[in-house]
Amino acid sequence: MRLLFLGDMVGKTGRTAVWDRLPGLISDLKLDFVVVNGENAAGGFGITEDIFLETINAGADVVTTGNHVWDQKEAVAFAGRHDQFLRPANYPQGTPGRGSGLFYARNGARVLVANVMGRVFMHPELDDPFKSAEVILAACPLKEQADAIIFDFHAEATSEKQCFGHFVDGRASFVVGTHTHVPTADAQILNGGTAYLSDAGMCGDYDSSLGMDKEEPLNRFISKMPKGRMEAANGPATICGVGVEISDRTGLAEKIAPLRLGPRLAETVPEFWR
Repeated sequence: MRLLFLGDMVGKTGRTAVWDRLPGLISDLKLDFVVVNGENAAGGFGITEDIFLETINAGADVVTTGNHVWDQKEAVAFAGRHDQFLRPANYPQGTPGRGSGLFYARNGARVLVANVMGRVFMHPELDDPFKSAEVILAACPLKEQADAIIFDFHAEATSEKQCFGHFVDGRASFVVGTHTHVPTADAQILNGGTAYLSDAGMCGDYDSSLGMDKEEPLNRFISKMPKGRMEAANGPATICGVGVEISDRTGLAEKIAPLRLGPRLAETVPEFWR
């Protein structure tokens, strides 16, 4: 199975770049399943229902989120209406929406996708992500109820992300980190067969500070005083993500490599898809 994960869409430039490029990527690379993190898609803060639906219409099978999931008030209302919209699974019981779901890939495979949020340097501090993952895996084990299992681990600390990867190694197909908006160079397959990447990066303008117009964050670092609101940068976007090939026999990863398309970072498409 060919899986593509795209990192956090930031603002209009990030989301429109994904919408423009994703249909062609699905066709050209013969992708079976696509997950996109959308938690910064609405001006850099949260996501609206229209943006979610447009992302699904562009070809995403699931849209994950993170700590900004409720920044747009309407998300509380629409989260429960769409199975393909995931918020972190380790929110307390009774939170609107869902944190995981079982979906069907284009090749007919059953794909469990789970969105979990870390707790180190993160706000709000949610329930234990490791215990949440254990519950999810126990309810839908790999190669029993699911042919592939994907975790979007939305977290700040790379140590926490790496430990989470080792925790589910051999029981999940792929663990990808989101939240920091900077792509890491540690794409690998762990000892038990789980593909891992600390952060997929973002889909947005890299002439920025994490996708935001750089003047205001730079001012705050220098003066310690806000001058205005943080605004999403609106220059040309670079799409960042990662491609994974998953064995139909074992449900574990066989190949992993980054995907980057755009003007700022060196362009790369997974060699095994060329």
